[in-house]
Amino acid sequence: MLGLTLSHAVKSSLYQLRGIKRGGKHIRMRYAAKLEKVCVDRKADTRETAKQAWFMRNATLAGVLGAGSLALTGCDVAAPGGPVGHFLRMGWPEGITPEATAMGNFWVWVWVAAWIIGAIMWGLMLWSLFRYSAKRAEKNGKGEFPRQTGYNVPLELVLTIVPILIVMTLFFFTVQTQDRVTALDKDPKVKVDVTAFQWNWKFGYGEVAEDLSPTGSLYNGRDEERQKAADHSAEFADSTRESHGEASHGEHAAGPIHGKSKSDMSYLHFDKIETLGTTDEVPVLVLPSQTPIEFDLAGADVVHSFWVPEFLFKRDAFPHPEANKSQRTFQVEKIEKEGAFVGRCAEMCGTYHAMMNFELRVVSPEKFKQYMEFRNSNPKASNAEALKSIGEAPYATSTSPFLSGREDTRNSTNTVDLNKSAQ
Repeated sequence: MLGLTLSHAVKSSLYQLRGIKRGGKHIRMRYAAKLEKVCVDRKADTRETAKQAWFMRNATLAGVLGAGSLALTGCDVAAPGGPVGHFLRMGWPEGITPEATAMGNFWVWVWVAAWIIGAIMWGLMLWSLFRYSAKRAEKNGKGEFPRQTGYNVPLELVLTIVPILIVMTLFFFTVQTQDRVTALDKDPKVKVDVTAFQWNWKFGYGEVAEDLSPTGSLYNGRDEERQKAADHSAEFADSTRESHGEASHGEHAAGPIHGKSKSDMSYLHFDKIETLGTTDEVPVLVLPSQTPIEFDLAGADVVHSFWVPEFLFKRDAFPHPEANKSQRTFQVEKIEKEGAFVGRCAEMCGTYHAMMNFELRVVSPEKFKQYMEFRNSNPKASNAEALKSIGEAPYATSTSPFLSGREDTRNSTNTVDLNKSAQ
């Protein structure tokens, strides 16, 4: 049986060989065409597999870069400390509020992401320069230019999607940090009224919670009599005047400032306990640490800007803020560090803008309560006396008033240390 099978196979092969010989050139061409088709199909399959593998590698790279950018701009993750952290801050001061810390972290991690992405791009560029140099190509017997990848759809998709992912990530964390800084839901225990004017500051305590209050209950610091006078400052009679300036009739006229008088001060707040800056004394704003605080800003004449560098935040103080569509308040969750911090006007407001400084003095909640009790019990006492009563330096220590006399600075000194003078 086995012998018959082998005999049949041999005969079949012989017949095929005879057929090929008899068919001659036509048959050989047909077999060659079939063989070429098989080779082309195999090459196509190999090329398609390579493309798929290449695309998967680049898609994975895009995912890694996108996820990396998301992680690196984590914002609220504590930033590195030490010399590396100092370098990455790029000159930003250390913040003293949670909001400032969040902004500082965001700033640092954006730099980290930028450096990593930059290192990858520079690495790819340098690798391409050396890998495909003309000398290397000549040495390997290749052409001057490497294989071109124009109209490579997978590569172009990767190079489009990855930057979009990075930008979207940065926008997301920018908005997240910004919303935390500008949120007005921090339940402030102290509300401070800030009035900026050319070229100094006035600070008042509009409201203080009962645990810090000088009265033992919720303290409402508004000076009703002065506030009422300010509210009526917008009212005036028709500008038709007699020879001595009296109004000729009782009708009211529309004024030049949003329909009110030019002397309208109704948008300003006036409080019983206030600290007023003068040419001779830098105003010191006393606030408690570890306490939510709200700042209510307004400008009495031109646009100013309230800025404490350690807050890493500033906000303009507008005249008529509501009419000018300006958000006049901002809040901090707490001030985490006690001490003296210089404050400045950050908006060019006239001749002596550079001299418009103030000091933020942060004390413990216990000392702040004692300070408020002294100010409430001694309405005629100065702010310096109140600070001295709680064991603090009576005058500003982070900045000094400027000498204003025409010849006062000719001895090379243009400021005066009031604390030294008071000793």
